[in-house]
Amino acid sequence: MSNPNNEIESPMSDLHEIKSVLEAALLVAGEPVPATQLAKLFDPPLDADTVRRLLDELAQDWSSRKVELVQVASGWRFQGRRDVQPYLDRLTPEKPPRYSRAVMETLAIIAYQQPVTRGDIEAIRGVAVSTNVIKTLEDRQWIEAVGHRETPGRPALYATTKTFLDDLGLTSVAELPPLAELDSSHLLEMPDAPNKAAEAPRALASPILGSDPTAESGDATDRGEPAAAETQTIH
Repeated sequence: MSNPNNEIESPMSDLHEIKSVLEAALLVAGEPVPATQLAKLFDPPLDADTVRRLLDELAQDWSSRKVELVQVASGWRFQGRRDVQPYLDRLTPEKPPRYSRAVMETLAIIAYQQPVTRGDIEAIRGVAVSTNVIKTLEDRQWIEAVGHRETPGRPALYATTKTFLDDLGLTSVAELPPLAELDSSHLLEMPDAPNKAAEAPRALASPILGSDPTAESGDATDRGEPAAAETQTIH
């Protein structure tokens, strides 16, 4: 029987066809697509278990190719495997941005201790946090203000974003590389905090991030950052 409304009905009984539609949608999307959005490609929408099973099957179908289907924080996407990345980089000869040690240390502290204020970061690094450092991370959409601490001045609380996780190929901060545990309740009582924080750039080093742990390896004065004691705000 023909459809009087001329609407396209999804072949719900043909799982192979459904999987092909999911594959096509992900290939042309150009960005991660949440499973819930993929489910709505069909009418009625697919149930969550079916979508997950078909995506897992699709990932397995591509497992022997140079392109893989992976799940990241924002959803599912196709991406080139690491062994072909040097070739793909030649499509965009511009070098990725290199970030200073100050930027990478600040990012690492936020990633592992979030949510944190600028005062928390300064207490760990031992130097004041430049406004430009925070702006660099915000402009790159790796961090965002997620609220304010209920203390005098109500300082902003910073946390990492889904974009940060997507760029690292992760689904959650729980998948970040292991790092020496920092007890956030003792942030102001850690004499070796700057040394611990310095480990973070190495843990976060990635071709995607373009990090340079050796950049700006001088002291705070060389980086144009005053000592934290000069500008530290008491929260």
